[in-house]
Amino acid sequence: MAQGFDFYDERAREAAAEASAATLDNVRERALRSEKAWREMADRALQMEEDRETAKRVRAERIAAEERAAAETREAARLTRAAHEG
Repeated sequence: MAQGFDFYDERAREAAAEASAATLDNVRERALRSEKAWREMADRALQMEEDRETAKRVRAERIAAEERAAAETREAARLTRAAHEG
């Protein structure tokens, strides 16, 4: 299962806390690298969530426009038939 922003953000916070508490330089540097990697994953996850919401909105707008166009076409056909009949 894909992880989301909250998961990655929490890991980044944990790594930052580990870096802050580290007394050895190599441990601090490792934790900071880890924080950076988790933060990048969190940023990507957030961007993907935003992209999904945008795509969802665009799809809904497209479907609504297609439904309006279909209704207009049906109405135009109805009016054309009525004009020929009457």
